[in-house]
Amino acid sequence: MSHDVIAELAANVWKIVAQPGDKIGPDDTLVILESMKMEIPVVAEVSGTITSFGVAEGDVINEGTVIATVDTD
Repeated sequence: MSHDVIAELAANVWKIVAQPGDKIGPDDTLVILESMKMEIPVVAEVSGTITSFGVAEGDVINEGTVIATVDTD
């Protein structure tokens, strides 16, 4: 089963911390967004393996954008 990690606000993708294929757990940081000069970590809500990212560093994203897809354990 897969789980999408969704952006909760409009922001810039400052840094991608994890990579496809990485095993993650709840509260692991996947990406860091930048909005209004604040860094906002986006954390996993589930454990599993990252299958893909829907964003790249430097992208400007909107609320509701799929940041990553996780194949849950």
